[in-house]
Amino acid sequence: MTAANRVTLAPGLYFIATPIGTARDITLRALDILASADILAAEDTRSLRKLMDIHAIALEGRPLLAYHDHNGKVQRPRILNALEAGKSVVYASEAGTPLIADPGYQLARAVTEAGYSVTAAPGPSAVLAALTLSGLPTDSFFFAGFAPTASGQRKKFLQSLSAVPGTLVFYESPKRVHKMLDDLVSVYGTSRQAAVARELTKKFEEVLRGPLGDLQRELEGRPLKGEIVVLVDRGAKAEWDDEAVRALLSEAFQGGSVKDAVAQVVAQTNLPRRQVYQLALSMEKEK
Repeated sequence: MTAANRVTLAPGLYFIATPIGTARDITLRALDILASADILAAEDTRSLRKLMDIHAIALEGRPLLAYHDHNGKVQRPRILNALEAGKSVVYASEAGTPLIADPGYQLARAVTEAGYSVTAAPGPSAVLAALTLSGLPTDSFFFAGFAPTASGQRKKFLQSLSAVPGTLVFYESPKRVHKMLDDLVSVYGTSRQAAVARELTKKFEEVLRGPLGDLQRELEGRPLKGEIVVLVDRGAKAEWDDEAVRALLSEAFQGGSVKDAVAQVVAQTNLPRRQVYQLALSMEKEK
């Protein structure tokens, strides 16, 4: 158990990062802010109360507001009124760093546009923890959040990210992760390096690493639990001759239209779309 200090907070909005698993991962500064703010807001008030109980922080009659996607329009004016009255307000997402796949974005924007102070006490983040453990390059990465749930839309989404020159990071649910891996293999091929991380910082933490095809086979039919982060390495900068591209197109033609085949091969090779499209048209004429 960690003792928090009551400190004097200047008026403004304070974002704090909360643990993604292990309760002791919260920072001392975040605990001090929780103990001192005039008003508390949380994506899930029950989770925040549990965290405060673990660290012996009393609510002491202070307002505790639920703030999430469904009530943001109602709660933002209330928070702005509190800031206008010179109050300090702390916001905590259910787990991790606020604004990362989180409803806090609109709140931060409204507060800054109104001219009030916004600050953050950084801390736990599933994105950064997964990057640290993945074994993939971290010099450049792109956080893509949750992919669309429908396979067709998900493939188009993945294809749009094919040229990103950095590690791709996705959040995924345990119910959809297998289909996500299927589509990743379909769009990026079997050989691109990847990692699947789940239950980060918890008792059953697990990180699987390897080529996409290997991960697909390893997890096939295996039920998974917990929050999941999927990471995919950037595409290799390889030299592709026309014969190799034709082979990829020939395989891609079996699964759909010329347009879909071109998009898939562009995602696999990072070649200009026009170049791949011209080869596809020539193959169609040869048929």
